[in-house]
Amino acid sequence: MDWKKHYESRQVSLEEAAQKIESGDRVVAGHACGSPEPILEALVKRAEELENVEIVHMVSMGKSEYCLPQYEKRFRHNSIFAGGGSRKAIAERRADFTTCFFSEIPLLFRNGHLPVDVALVTVSEPDKMGNMSLGISVDYTLEAALRAKTVIAEVSPHMPRTTGNSFLHVSDIDLFVKSDRKMIELPLPRIGEVEKAIGSHVASLIQDGDCLQLGIGAIPDAVLTFLDEKRDLGIHSEMVSDGVMHLVEKGVITGRKKNLHPGKIIITFAMGSQGFYQWLDGNSMVEMHPVDYVNDPFVVAQNDNMVSINSAIAVDLLGQVAADSMGARQFSGVGGQVDFVRGARRSQNGRSIIAMPATAKKGTMSRIVSTLAPGQAVTTSRNDVDYVVTEFGLAHLTGKSIEQRAKALIDISAPEFRDTLWYEFEEIYCEKKSHPAPLPDRASA
Repeated sequence: MDWKKHYESRQVSLEEAAQKIESGDRVVAGHACGSPEPILEALVKRAEELENVEIVHMVSMGKSEYCLPQYEKRFRHNSIFAGGGSRKAIAERRADFTTCFFSEIPLLFRNGHLPVDVALVTVSEPDKMGNMSLGISVDYTLEAALRAKTVIAEVSPHMPRTTGNSFLHVSDIDLFVKSDRKMIELPLPRIGEVEKAIGSHVASLIQDGDCLQLGIGAIPDAVLTFLDEKRDLGIHSEMVSDGVMHLVEKGVITGRKKNLHPGKIIITFAMGSQGFYQWLDGNSMVEMHPVDYVNDPFVVAQNDNMVSINSAIAVDLLGQVAADSMGARQFSGVGGQVDFVRGARRSQNGRSIIAMPATAKKGTMSRIVSTLAPGQAVTTSRNDVDYVVTEFGLAHLTGKSIEQRAKALIDISAPEFRDTLWYEFEEIYCEKKSHPAPLPDRASA
């Protein structure tokens, strides 16, 4: 059949698309700002007709109404990266959390650990050959669509047409829902004095010609503001946002020095403003590829001078990084942190950086701790981290002994917690004590 006839004959309403999903189905939804929210909302409206529909995705930027208590017997969310809409449901055991490196999520669909009944995606309008771009959400979404028994696509003229390995053909899709919805925007983070100080310290570790991976939030955005004087930076990152666009426009990011995909920005998903999405549309400098390529540590390591920049909830005095749980409570997910940390460390002249504020809870709790809280998962091992950065400076951990690590980390903790951290270090890790007990008002929260 001619692809145009297939496309025209398979166009349905939101309600008709939602009717295709049956009780017991596993539904994989597109990721983050590329999530097909109208189809998910139409599905929730059918709640009383359904039972045990499993909805799988990483972080959602939408309403996540299927996680509400009243839908407990109708929908079961299986999260691979918890977010604001799913944390409470996970904590109350109304939703599940599946831990996995971001780079390995497509493998879950491919090898049968998570067979896909229905994939819900958002795509651009078809080109003259019938190809539709997954735009800002290629990551695991492409593999889910290729493995699903049924693929339902929201087709929006506002989904940027990104290049690279981001395409599905019309013939790969079963049902089409035409939409005029704009993609979800990522709100700009607030960059305060703490974030600026951290950004300045991190920027001091970045050299001309380095290839960068950055995460999401105020600290990565703050780092970018200190890079105006750098030259020929490259990007190989799971995602980028407006800050990278601005540095391209200033001529700071060129990719000329990259030895893998020179001149190209390689990413797997994107989040930002509508202006950023318009910049991505048809931009041949930016290539989107599936996450099992972009985040593969062995691919990442092929970039010389690779620098990974990620955040954390807490770092203990051994250098262990907790980035996805608060105590035993799931807060986010492993994501691509470990993928890029390990790739950067295997890169020629590569560096891995963990950057975070020194304190939490309005300064009452140190994020550098003697030991992680009971039940708190280690995201990145103590053997993988090169640098830890706070607003108080840099701690270089590579090649350091246990005591040298502890000293370096305590030196960049908030000053009011340093005596307590030394005391706790010696109580826990040492038989011979040399530091007195801390004063009572120095004890950490």
